[in-house]
Amino acid sequence: MPTSTLDSLPQYLRRYCTTQDYSKYTSREHAAWRYIMRQSREYFRGNAVPIYLDGLRKTGIPLDRIPSIREMDLALREFGWGAVPVCGFIPPMAFLDLQARGILPIATDMRTLEHIGYTPSPDIVHEAAGHAPIIADLGYREYLRRYAQLADKAIMSSEDLRVYEAIRILSDAKENPDASSADIESARHDLDLATGNISFVSEASKVSRMAWWTVEYGLLGDIKNPKIYGAGLLSSIAESQSCLLPKILKIPLSVNCVDTTFDITEPQPQLFVAEDMQHLMRVLHELEGRMAFKKGGIYGLEAARQAKTVNTIQLDSGVQIGGILDSYESSAPIGSNSDTSVPHFIKFNGPTQLCRHNRELINQGKARHGQGFSSPIGRWVGANHTSPTNLSEREVAALGICTGQRAKLNFVNGFKVDGLIQNIVREGENILYITWNDCSVYRGSQKYYDPSWGEFDMIVGEAVTSVFGGPGDRAAYGEYEMGGVSTQPGRKSEFSPTEKKIFACYSRIRDLRKNESGNLNTERSAVAEDILQNYSREWLLNLEVLELSLQKERDLEIEKLALKNLKDPMTTDVEVIKMIAKGILIADTLD
Repeated sequence: MPTSTLDSLPQYLRRYCTTQDYSKYTSREHAAWRYIMRQSREYFRGNAVPIYLDGLRKTGIPLDRIPSIREMDLALREFGWGAVPVCGFIPPMAFLDLQARGILPIATDMRTLEHIGYTPSPDIVHEAAGHAPIIADLGYREYLRRYAQLADKAIMSSEDLRVYEAIRILSDAKENPDASSADIESARHDLDLATGNISFVSEASKVSRMAWWTVEYGLLGDIKNPKIYGAGLLSSIAESQSCLLPKILKIPLSVNCVDTTFDITEPQPQLFVAEDMQHLMRVLHELEGRMAFKKGGIYGLEAARQAKTVNTIQLDSGVQIGGILDSYESSAPIGSNSDTSVPHFIKFNGPTQLCRHNRELINQGKARHGQGFSSPIGRWVGANHTSPTNLSEREVAALGICTGQRAKLNFVNGFKVDGLIQNIVREGENILYITWNDCSVYRGSQKYYDPSWGEFDMIVGEAVTSVFGGPGDRAAYGEYEMGGVSTQPGRKSEFSPTEKKIFACYSRIRDLRKNESGNLNTERSAVAEDILQNYSREWLLNLEVLELSLQKERDLEIEKLALKNLKDPMTTDVEVIKMIAKGILIADTLD
């Protein structure tokens, strides 16, 4: 049995994972985590779904220090889940692939003190304090996994990938203390260009909106008095405390939420309210019925053609063709999306694989089809009563299709295949494909395959039953364009001597808080005096001094000076002033 969930991952997903170097977290970062969790515990006690507080404990999340992802992994196994550390922003396809396996990807970075209320960049607060506690609810984790399985099949466009890359780079720059204002402006400009070039709303975009309005920013229960369960709200101590106000429009959740866009950098002007976890599943089921993997046909082919990304087309024979669909021909003009139109021919560019049941067929991967793949599909003349995949060996032989013989195969749609039959590949009673030598494929005067191009693998089937995102056998297909690995926004430059002294102060406060023995007044007073006099602008440090005094033998002089520093923090940042005020309110609350 693998010692960790990370050990069980296929190689193509491991590239997005990292290690959690716990020693790199500073004492200030641990203090920021503690501040967030103290605020969360108090506020969400009455405003989050009931499972929240119990879920923190059950999923291995401490209140006073940044959690160990290894410990969380072990705790989540009790629910049939696991956790892995990842490199900040990872591509949506990789994120969903992990979630569909019941694995929570957790970014290892900790948000900076400047962004303690909210950060657009993934961090350990969002996944650990946001998603994980609600996984303790059976209905939620079933929804989360089912959503991921569905979304994992969504067709993502090349335009989506460009937007993802631009968001990733901008978010990393905003959270990275080493990034200059020019770096941020350049990244913002690139994002504006990427979003400005969106020509259509992809299936993946609509599915991501479902996640945004449910697992990220979802409310549950009575629409007049809903509770928070969305991870984006549970991990944002700023927005969570304003989202329930009347000024934020509350809308009953329906599948139409996928038509509502969102801005990741701004507070949401409206939120959607589900009745309960079962309501989430009903809406998800409705969305599923609209997707290409369920509808197939020309609808699915057109979605894949527009996307210009790696997708998989499945035929009624069970054969799956995975790659970038270049074009298709059908009984209706391209783009018509007619429900009555039937496909006649499909063509892929670049590396392509043939699969069945999401397993690559022998010798039918990128090594054989590295430059592309094409094939006519449809019924054969002389076998009009059934799809050709269902023809028996006797029926196929009656049409002159025999291994080792030359044959001419005529399709009802006008395509003709002429050549030497090398092999007829079946699985069970279904014909999957036929390999030809010295082969020509044509319709009328147009030629689609020339004998000089080598062996020709002709897939067998007449109906496109499903079209879904990504290759069928991802492990066998290997690397493809899912999006880049995050640059991890964590600071790379050395800390200054002053910063190191501040971190030492946080550590001293932490040690004093844990020490329950003896009379600590003398040591506490010395530490407090140093902090209050020399680091008056470090608001969180001053708040920790105030808490320490209020929770042990009180020192009114320390409290007076700490409050003076906190009420005059030498900043005009409204959000920081709010953070300080909230901290003072619960300063005497014990962990």
